[in-house]
Amino acid sequence: MRTRKSAATRKAEIVEAALRLADRLGPDRMSTEAVANAVGITQAGLFRHFPRKQVLWEAVADRIGTMMEEGWAEALRGKARPGDKIRALVVAQLRLIRATPAIPAILFSRELHTDNDGLRTAFLALLGRFHGRIAGLVEEGIDAGEWDADLDPGDAAFLILGLVQGLAVRWSVAGRGFDLVAEGERLLELLLRGFARPPAGTARPEPRS
Repeated sequence: MRTRKSAATRKAEIVEAALRLADRLGPDRMSTEAVANAVGITQAGLFRHFPRKQVLWEAVADRIGTMMEEGWAEALRGKARPGDKIRALVVAQLRLIRATPAIPAILFSRELHTDNDGLRTAFLALLGRFHGRIAGLVEEGIDAGEWDADLDPGDAAFLILGLVQGLAVRWSVAGRGFDLVAEGERLLELLLRGFARPPAGTARPEPRS
């Protein structure tokens, strides 16, 4: 006798199937029919949980956000220095992308940029939360003397966010042919080295006119 699954369980299955298909087919080619088939239900059954495809996409964004927040919380456990916290957050983000390769595809999809305002708003909020966490840690590092006092925390956070996004795109375009996390750790160290306080008595370079 088959056990009827709860609505929450079925919704979770549908969202996970959407993430897998967004990776395999591409976000713009993923149809509700394909998602329903992957779960083993009819489209009508899918629409009982997600009345429109847009609502399904927003649930996908919520799921990604939950995974990010959980990864951040785990990564920061036991870390004390701001630099170590930033390293841990970046590694957690890259591990999530490696485990959920649909994320970079969604970030650059037509679905996100032109077809779905709700999805775009959700991803902007996710990026904003990541940026805010990093900026706060950069500010902590400046206050602790770890980095240059003239460093702007918001700008530094955008550089780190850009590193993660650019690396994710390069990894995707390269057919995932290199170690995403190791490459991220290497490049992040170069970036953080540039945040360091200059030695005492070192003249700052004059800005170019």
